[in-house]
Amino acid sequence: MNLAITSGYVVPVDGDPIDGGTVLIKNGKIAEVGADVRIPEGCAIVDAAGAWVLPGFVEAHGHLGVHEEAEGWAGSDTNEMTDPNGARLRALDAINPADLAFADALSGGVTTAVIKPGSGNPIGGQTVAVKCWGRSVDEMLVKEPASVKSALGENPKRVYGDQKKLPSTRQGVAAVIRDAFMKAQDYRARKDAAAREDKPFDRDGTMEVLVRVLDGELPWCQHTHRADDIATALRLADEFGYRLIINHGTEGHLLADVLAERNVPVIIGPLFTSRSKVELRQRSLRNPGVLARAGVELAITTDHPVVPIHFLVHQATLAVKEGLDAAEALRSITVNPARIMGLADRVGALRPGLDGDVVIWSGDPLDVMSRALRVFISGREVYSYTEGEATVADPYYRESSGR
Repeated sequence: MNLAITSGYVVPVDGDPIDGGTVLIKNGKIAEVGADVRIPEGCAIVDAAGAWVLPGFVEAHGHLGVHEEAEGWAGSDTNEMTDPNGARLRALDAINPADLAFADALSGGVTTAVIKPGSGNPIGGQTVAVKCWGRSVDEMLVKEPASVKSALGENPKRVYGDQKKLPSTRQGVAAVIRDAFMKAQDYRARKDAAAREDKPFDRDGTMEVLVRVLDGELPWCQHTHRADDIATALRLADEFGYRLIINHGTEGHLLADVLAERNVPVIIGPLFTSRSKVELRQRSLRNPGVLARAGVELAITTDHPVVPIHFLVHQATLAVKEGLDAAEALRSITVNPARIMGLADRVGALRPGLDGDVVIWSGDPLDVMSRALRVFISGREVYSYTEGEATVADPYYRESSGR
């Protein structure tokens, strides 16, 4: 079905706003965006007069579906804390689409989320990008894997220190990562030699993933808060030549010039937390603005469920209050995370060729009083808010066959 969202204040994010604009969606993809869009005969029309129309937001670092809301132990599948090197693990295999967080995401205008393993291991596993609505994670899939998650700092040293085994210090955490990549280099050499000699070769799931990182196919999402840990992340990336993405980056502002010069992006947050551990002592809503002004490519994250997923835009709003440019704040939850995580060919803006993921807001989404009124994923309405009641479409319903 084709859909035209008309008469709204259209904010493409990667282009100038269009007052009274139209977004035309054909076969689930954005076909046209503009002031004078010709609407095909028989096209469904949604009148957005008086409202703002934006792309769905992109959460660059969350744990929806793997750390389920209100489920406790039964829904906690974020960390496989039995092996310091979990590169072969996939968040994809643990996501429950019935997690309440997915409906919350829609209510906050979030239509795409990059779901990552936790930070208990030096190497946590493979991340996945999904849409926030669907029957199964396979139907929700945008990109898999999207990156590999790794952690420096307090979390892995605490987890394995409590078990009285390596790694129990920052030295040990870095050593586990370094050893893993050295083994991956050797594995790649043996595999290449076997291929040249047309000999059989025993594959190793962990090494296969790390070779893809070494070859530049997968970025390395590095959980790190303190400036010294960020420096270690940069050092390791230099040693092995992989593409580094700083995740959290609480003290990234202290190295902002270095990160900008090296074109290392930062997914910053969560920003609404207390300073619950030493490495969060410099957490501040001012830090996103410092990074952005230094020229660092920036995305904001809730790290859901640390901060509820539907508060993503509110974090951006309060970062604006503390000095982040408003236009950059919108980019930090749309085009920037899409680009950082390799999803810019699918989501993050209102542009022809991208998925028809569109959110109609009651007003400027950076105004805390604004609401997401209607949410469309690939041109299908999946969420609406009217007269004080929110409705999420049932993903198990199919018109042709009922339930």
